Amino acid sequence: MTPTTTELALEPVESTLPPAAVVADMICRDGWRAQSPTGSGVEHTITKMTIHHTGTALGDNRNAPSRLLQHQRLHQNDRGWIDIAYHVGVDRNGNIYELRDWRVKGDTATEYNPEGHFLVLCEGNFDEEAVTPEQLEGAAKAFAWAASTFNVSLDELKGHRDFAATACPGADLYSKVKSGELKGLVTDLLARGPVELREICGPEAAERVAAIEAGT
Repeated sequence: MTPTTTELALEPVESTLPPAAVVADMICRDGWRAQSPTGSGVEHTITKMTIHHTGTALGDNRNAPSRLLQHQRLHQNDRGWIDIAYHVGVDRNGNIYELRDWRVKGDTATEYNPEGHFLVLCEGNFDEEAVTPEQLEGAAKAFAWAASTFNVSLDELKGHRDFAATACPGADLYSKVKSGELKGLVTDLLARGPVELREICGPEAAERVAAIEAGT
């Protein structure tokens, strides 16, 4: 996952990990037509991993890219944050999206401090619907990347409601955290070696998003 240094002017980070054993594609910000951050934000060091949901049912997965833009507009225009609040997003088909630069602290409308948290957003309301196996696998890949990149213990993989008075990430998705199912998926990925989030940018990203929006 390459930081958006052109937008945030942060120093690049060189990886010392061996070649990846698991490679997952991640659609760059330009693919879902993200707006630039409105500021530089607060730099932080990843020490925790936290899963969220949007709290709104997605419906047809073709809506996923446009829904990300809705979230970003809400967060920037209504809440005054520099960017969409989370670092990685996952839709119901397991597509992974680059959101906020991971080196910048996320934001929250609840009382916990997200500094140090790698924030993964699953699109949907999991008090009303079930997370799909593909979406859970996508989230596991993002967390496996973070765990292997930042040397974060899987004991630090938790849900938003573990830190604040909130229903997030919804009953069904949270059950996957509490039962250890999500952690087990991450463990299985890490057992194969380092995980890479391979950025898909430019025309290829646009093609991926067009295919998602077309339902193909």
